[in-house]
Amino acid sequence: MPPSEMAACLAYALSVWLAARNNINTWWIGILGSGLYAWVFYSVQLYADVTLQLFFIITSITGWVHWLKGNRGEVLPVRRTHPRHFLLLLACAVAVAALYGLLLHRYTNAWAPWLDSIILTFSILAQFMLMGRRLENWYVWLAVNTLAVPLYAMRGLHLTAVLYLVFWFNAWHGLYQWRKEIRAR
Repeated sequence: MPPSEMAACLAYALSVWLAARNNINTWWIGILGSGLYAWVFYSVQLYADVTLQLFFIITSITGWVHWLKGNRGEVLPVRRTHPRHFLLLLACAVAVAALYGLLLHRYTNAWAPWLDSIILTFSILAQFMLMGRRLENWYVWLAVNTLAVPLYAMRGLHLTAVLYLVFWFNAWHGLYQWRKEIRAR
C-alpha cells in the first residue's frame, strides 16, 4: 500500500467525519486529502476520479467560505430539497455521467469509464448539496459509496475501499444528525 494512499485515506476520513458533525474544519482537511487522492487515482487509471479530486479542491474552498458566511452573515441552516428538484438533479447527473463515460471509453485507457463517471457526477451533485447544507446530500453520498467500494477494491486500493465503506456508515450518521437538526428548528 503506497504511503500516498495511506495519507490521502487519513485526511479524507477526518474530513468526512467532520462534515457529518457540521465542523468547518472539514474543508481544509478535505483539500489536503483531495490533492493526495488525485495522485493515487491517476496512478490506477481512474481518470474521472482525478477530475473529481480537482473539483473537490475548488468546491472545498467555496464550501469553506459559504459555511463561514452563510446566509447574510449567519450560519447557513440545514435544509431540504424539493423532491421534484432533487429528481431533476439526479437525472442531470446520470446524463452527464453517460456523456463523460463515453468520452473516457473512446479517448482514454480508463479502467472503468462508466462506473467511474457515475461516481464522478453523483459526487459532484452530493458536494454541491453538502455546500448548500441540503439534507439529501447524504442519500447521494450513500449511493456513491455503494458504487465506489467495489470499484476501488477491484483496482487494488483496498484501504480506500475500506475507507469508502466507513464513509457509507458515516453518511447514515450524517443523515441522522442533519435530520435531528432540522427537527430541532
